[in-house]
Amino acid sequence: MATNSQELKELLLRTDEEFRQLAAKHSELDDRLHEMSAKPHLSEPEQLEQVTLKKRKLQLKDRMEEILRRHRAEAAPVLAPPSSPSVH
Repeated sequence: MATNSQELKELLLRTDEEFRQLAAKHSELDDRLHEMSAKPHLSEPEQLEQVTLKKRKLQLKDRMEEILRRHRAEAAPVLAPPSSPSVH
């Protein structure tokens, strides 16, 4: 099992189709935002696109984090509370 966040991300990229698709889309949006930031001036439609892309990118990141949290929780051992003898 993955021992740290980066290892878990790499594992999910290899084994979880949803995570892989989310990561690919996140990367595409990041590339587009970098293209836009290289422009000296953005038109009004480009400014709207930039805001929309940033929001979508955050949504994708949030979903990826949900998947990471779920996998961490599944990997964590379930610890039962110690039982104490009954005293009557």
